[in-house]
Amino acid sequence: CVVGFVNLFCFFLRVFCPTGLRYSAACEDAVTDTANKRRHQGLKDPHPGTPACRRTDAHGPTRGACGDAGLRGSNAQVCGRPQLKDRIVGGVDALNGAWPWQIDIQKDNAHICGGSLITQDWVLSAAHCFPNPSDLSSYTLYIGRYQLNGFNQYELTRSVTRIVIPSGYQDPNSGKDIALLQLSSSVSWNNFVQPVCLPASGTLFPSGMSCYVTGWGNIREDVALSGIGTLQEVQVPIISQTSCQEMYQTDPVEQVDILFDMICAGYQEGGKDSCQGDSGGPLVCSMVNGTWVQAGVVSFGLGCAKQNRPGVYTRLTSYSEFIRSTIPEIQLYGGARRSVCGCVVVLASCLSVFLMLTQR
Repeated sequence: CVVGFVNLFCFFLRVFCPTGLRYSAACEDAVTDTANKRRHQGLKDPHPGTPACRRTDAHGPTRGACGDAGLRGSNAQVCGRPQLKDRIVGGVDALNGAWPWQIDIQKDNAHICGGSLITQDWVLSAAHCFPNPSDLSSYTLYIGRYQLNGFNQYELTRSVTRIVIPSGYQDPNSGKDIALLQLSSSVSWNNFVQPVCLPASGTLFPSGMSCYVTGWGNIREDVALSGIGTLQEVQVPIISQTSCQEMYQTDPVEQVDILFDMICAGYQEGGKDSCQGDSGGPLVCSMVNGTWVQAGVVSFGLGCAKQNRPGVYTRLTSYSEFIRSTIPEIQLYGGARRSVCGCVVVLASCLSVFLMLTQR
């Protein structure tokens, strides 16, 4: 009876909260725990063929026996799931294909900014990379690129047909530093060209969460990435808005306001950071189900990797509606029909109490 009730609850969870992977995982953990206890007691498992750690998304069971989960776009491609797993200041060479959403944005055949592939037709970057959004012809986007000056077997090239920037944008310090770029033609997915997931407004990136920044920017202040220019990666923790604001107020001469639509990452002591040329690139974090979700867009900082000067990024959870209104078909990580989903979360709490009582 308990297992049947739990499975019924899981069914409604999947229907009404299709992208609520956190709740779905908790629900199926309850099913697994109950089923394991039944086996221990010599009772029959009503679903003997079901993998114990299977999870679902909005389109049914995910790939892999243990929940290879990620959100799917309209083309059924899973976002935030690199198929190949194996400079930024203080960073190291990334593996080819490790960050398949990374974009090289060039103007007049010179690297100026990074970006991230979010659908087959759209790229995310920073508004300050495009001082004249109507000047489209001078920009070229390289997708699937690994080395700036080397041979890239899997790269694709696209021009830009449209640049969308929030109304009222002035400069990075004033916020709204985000840009959406529409590609001249759709890209095809392969192991080296895949989209990153974007967060819904309620997705949390808590202080201390370990994330990665990638790009081809300077490896030190005023020192460009040399040689073949291999894509760099650096691991940085999220810094709370309060702590970040306090750090930027230590120098009374150079103070910066950390606004609501900004998120910080880095180290108080410095040493690891994004730098010039990394602008527009992604700050990505691995969520509990292993999906990579982009938390921020490289925006600005005072110098590079300096003490009390962590990197400042555009907080993407503040722009969920802007992104959704521009790209209606996009699916955001953690997005759900909140009114119904909220009720389901309450039911989840009641179910937890019910399960505890029935196991006593």
